[in-house]
Amino acid sequence: MIEILQWSTLATCALVAAARIPSALRGENRSLFYIFALMTAAILLSIEAPYVAIDQALGGINLANLLLRFIIFAAIYFIGIRVTRGFGAEGAYRLITGKAGMVVLAVISLVMMAVFFMMDTTGSSAGLSALSERSRYNAILAQYYGAAGRAYPAYVGLVLLPAMVRAVRSRLPVLVRVAAGFLALGGVAIGLSLLFPLVPPEWVAIMFVVNYTAVLCYLLGLALIWAARVRSGKPLSTKRTYTEK
Repeated sequence: MIEILQWSTLATCALVAAARIPSALRGENRSLFYIFALMTAAILLSIEAPYVAIDQALGGINLANLLLRFIIFAAIYFIGIRVTRGFGAEGAYRLITGKAGMVVLAVISLVMMAVFFMMDTTGSSAGLSALSERSRYNAILAQYYGAAGRAYPAYVGLVLLPAMVRAVRSRLPVLVRVAAGFLALGGVAIGLSLLFPLVPPEWVAIMFVVNYTAVLCYLLGLALIWAARVRSGKPLSTKRTYTEK
């Protein structure tokens, strides 16, 4: 079931990215193409077979996992910019792109890299599952590393959440409100990922479901925003909706 979820999510993301290529070549909404391309790369690196092949090419010390984390950071950062601009969420935009957002990103990135290089990372292992079994020290560090990797996406997802809830409750077109609903659900799923250290090892499948629920919700939300823009023939703007009473 997990493999089906992984490969189907990869196929969905790759197809959407491919569909955006003509528009990107014309210079239209290139940010959407970059987002879907980054998410495709991230999903590819989360699947065992391609992960191992890529990591072996990088030296077999799980640098592919560190690369995966930064690809996810880049994707969620651009998603945050795209969504806040599209929905007129100026406060959320500042929290992501302003000083506070940059400090959060820098601190999390430094902590994540420091913990990664403190671990014994030899031997390619998708999800670093094999590394946790080597020693209690490695297992503890792997937990901190995973928490750091989830912290920035959770930060952006939770920053976006209030704006998405307002959009769902607004009088925007149905397609846009459905898109906001998917984006809100994705933010909740990412927020729940912070609780992964409390999940028993035998419930590991739940963690995969939560992760891929977040990815699919963001994919669907962005795709619906794109569809709404194409349908209306003009860029999405909700600033006026938010200020109307």
